[in-house]
Amino acid sequence: VEKWLKDNGFPYAARRVAGAQLDKGDISGVEGVTIEVKDHKKMVLSGWLQELEIEMANDNAWTGAVIHKKKGTLDVGEWYATMPVSIWIELIKKAGY
Repeated sequence: VEKWLKDNGFPYAARRVAGAQLDKGDISGVEGVTIEVKDHKKMVLSGWLQELEIEMANDNAWTGAVIHKKKGTLDVGEWYATMPVSIWIELIKKAGY
């Protein structure tokens, strides 16, 4: 995910060190955005989204998403980005709608 973000215009994207006491997500370097990355056989969206919201608060981020692997592809551009609707609506508002 880090490399994919860098290749797509986010040169400061970096993998955070795991195990921090105050978890702020898995990727740093995208200002105001918390990114949690998941590669699990079983999707546990409700738990992942709860984790994301806690990490957003820890990161003082205005938005965020859980990026989770799509079975059968290593192309991050084909993976999924999931967020609560309350976070999504803020993206839409910020886009001017």
